[in-house]
Amino acid sequence: MRIDVLGPVRALRDDGTPVDLGGPRHREVLARLVAAGGRMVPTDTLVDDLWAAPPERAVGALRTFVAALRRSLEPDRPPRTPPRVLVTEGPGYALRLPRESVDAHRFEDVLARARRASRAPADLDAALASWRGPAYADVTGSTWAQRERARLEELRLEAVELRARLLLDAGSGAELVAELGAHVTEHPWREPAWGLLARALHRAGRQADALATLRRARTMLVDQLGLDPGAELQRLERDILQGAVTPRPTRTLWTAGERLGPRTTVALARTLALAGGDALTHSRRDRLAAAQAAERTGDVTLTARVIGAYDVPALWSRADDPEQSRAVVAAAERTLTALGPQGSGELRARLLATVAVESRSADLSADEHHRARGAAREADALARELGDPALLVFALNAVFLHSFTRPGLAAARDLIGAEIIDLATRHELPDFAVLGRLIRLQSASARGDLAAATAHARTAEQLAVSTEASLVPVLTSWFGARAAAARSTEVGGPSAATAAARYRAAENALAEAGMPGLHRGLFALALLGLRRLHGRPAPTDPALDWGPYRPWTQPLVLLAQNRIEQARTALALAPEPPLDHMQEALWCLTADAAAQLGERAIAARAATALRLAAAEDAGGASGMLTLGPVARYLAQAEACAGAR
Repeated sequence: MRIDVLGPVRALRDDGTPVDLGGPRHREVLARLVAAGGRMVPTDTLVDDLWAAPPERAVGALRTFVAALRRSLEPDRPPRTPPRVLVTEGPGYALRLPRESVDAHRFEDVLARARRASRAPADLDAALASWRGPAYADVTGSTWAQRERARLEELRLEAVELRARLLLDAGSGAELVAELGAHVTEHPWREPAWGLLARALHRAGRQADALATLRRARTMLVDQLGLDPGAELQRLERDILQGAVTPRPTRTLWTAGERLGPRTTVALARTLALAGGDALTHSRRDRLAAAQAAERTGDVTLTARVIGAYDVPALWSRADDPEQSRAVVAAAERTLTALGPQGSGELRARLLATVAVESRSADLSADEHHRARGAAREADALARELGDPALLVFALNAVFLHSFTRPGLAAARDLIGAEIIDLATRHELPDFAVLGRLIRLQSASARGDLAAATAHARTAEQLAVSTEASLVPVLTSWFGARAAAARSTEVGGPSAATAAARYRAAENALAEAGMPGLHRGLFALALLGLRRLHGRPAPTDPALDWGPYRPWTQPLVLLAQNRIEQARTALALAPEPPLDHMQEALWCLTADAAAQLGERAIAARAATALRLAAAEDAGGASGMLTLGPVARYLAQAEACAGAR
């Protein structure tokens, strides 16, 4: 008996006659057990893999499929004799066949031996010839099959290139040109293939064609993917020009576990993002385009690298362009699925961190927020396990962005900022050192420690000079305005008008910084906070843009206009604040309006939310504005809720 899955799924007896496997579901059950490599697959997993929405009697149907497969695979098994091929084991089923009886397993074993050999083994040709089409070709629409198909296809391409490399190293050349030319045409994004073709052409005495091939590779990579050729292709071109070609193995463009080497469109986009302004907008557009181009190549590893390379420090818990962020998240999740749980830990960590960093829109559902937080935690665990400091600071950035699960967590975020600073300082990661300082600035601001926040702001500004991070002084100017607003209530402090002018200047700078998701509504909210600090009603200027904060500010604006019933309706319609930098501030606005309107139930809900943040500053977590101590609003809410 042998089973073949490198093409449509089939089973053959020893004499070559086919086994009738039954219908598509029967074949998929057998295929799924083949993919498990002899390991037991739980019944629940099989059900989930067979049906996107399992029917009511899915387990019974599965047992029927298994029974039919057992009759087909062991037609001569005596009654009441335990099966030997498709066996029941624990809570599931397993396929018990020698590895040489399954073509995919034979192929993997031959490839493993070839990797260790100093010359191409004879059976590598036969292993490649055993492919009859895409793996699991007739199992369509199943996520597990797509993942396994992609994994095996990557191994097949590796085998083609490994065979060519070993033959080139052994002295062959000219006879490989046509084969490698066809391979490059079919898979133009595989950088190792271009190097192998150039070597074969050079070996055939076609130096000009070899150089033209390398230059064509450069043009294709730069124009369509934004990738400069890797070090191996560049070295090969120099060697050919200098007549010093050696049979050096050509490495893949990206290898699991190594740091990014070549400058790519994504690397350039990352640099531009730190500059802010129009460059930030362009960098995000280019980053998404590069990810989509990489995904079109079908090269899962390349796609994972391109998506995960954009490890730009992110400080704000609201996405500037939610639609674009959703597109990046979707691409990262598709790539994670294609990689599978056994994929490179580094690639998985980068993709998980990307999912978490990009999933910070206020429009996300509770389930999406939960998944994103889980992705951040998993990325953090993988990065610590791998011991990669650059990867860990990226994962910690993701953890930070999802640390706004409730009010009152400034101290926990300060610990994250401190760890980022420590890692970034010890391992020379200056962009993340800036991020760590800004996180600690926000945390100190939330705790009302303006002296500590000022020290972090100054250090961040000093670091920004060397990293050319022009957004930093824009953000710290907002902190300066926030500090001026807080001191405007003190004897000898700046006037409220001075604080308002500083907010206006900071707003003008932010509007030019290319961060629309941050600046919309912020200035109006800052003015509201400044007026409440001084016991004055909300501003009612119709030209003020309240941005995403309107549902929580509108009741106070209506109260300032003495439109009591409309204010009451607006308060009743206001949702719970999103889990972001502004949640304490928005809860305090809710408490303020509820207390003024005597809405006891809403006041009680606000008081419950704010109790754990009683020692913090309303709006201080942003590092950009203040409404005063949370304790003041908490006291108002508790007094209203307890009134008789």
